[in-house]
Amino acid sequence: MKTPMQTESSVDPHELKRRMAEGGPLLLLDVRTPGEYAAGHVPGAKLLPLDDLDPAAVRQERAGGGTPLYVLCQFGGRASRAIERLERAGVRGCVLVEGGTQAWIDAGLPVNRGKSRGLPLMRQVQVVVGFLSAAGAALALAVHPGFALIPLVMGCGLLFAGLTGICGLALLLTKMPWNRTSPGTAATRSPTQP
Repeated sequence: MKTPMQTESSVDPHELKRRMAEGGPLLLLDVRTPGEYAAGHVPGAKLLPLDDLDPAAVRQERAGGGTPLYVLCQFGGRASRAIERLERAGVRGCVLVEGGTQAWIDAGLPVNRGKSRGLPLMRQVQVVVGFLSAAGAALALAVHPGFALIPLVMGCGLLFAGLTGICGLALLLTKMPWNRTSPGTAATRSPTQP
């Protein structure tokens, strides 16, 4: 049990669900892309994509608030980066949801689903890597062996992403227009608005 002076850095999905069921004050912030959020999100989570995150605005909105801010993404990497940014800006009470939305889903907990506007980010990564690898291999066989560098680079990128949890292609794809929020979407609301 945490004392009032202790802070909590992470929580597993079952514990978060228990706290939600108790009805106490808590805020859920989902930092994924709008497409990922629409595909399935934790009930009550507010969408604020990592690229749109303004830590100073969140700090100002939460001034004086002691309510924990539970932050999640798909697996935990982007949520960790969001928490680092928020804490550097002076936002206190940030708690990482371990394993993110995927761990929540894997635990069999309920999710809200909206109308998806496109492929989830990881599927976009798979499509791009698959296409470039196949195209590079085909070009290496038919045109010039130097094209074999394309699948080599793609494989090294996947290896790096697997070892570090940082996928450069996924970060690039989040900046594409189809993964950006448009005015009037949930992402334009503050994380404390219902």
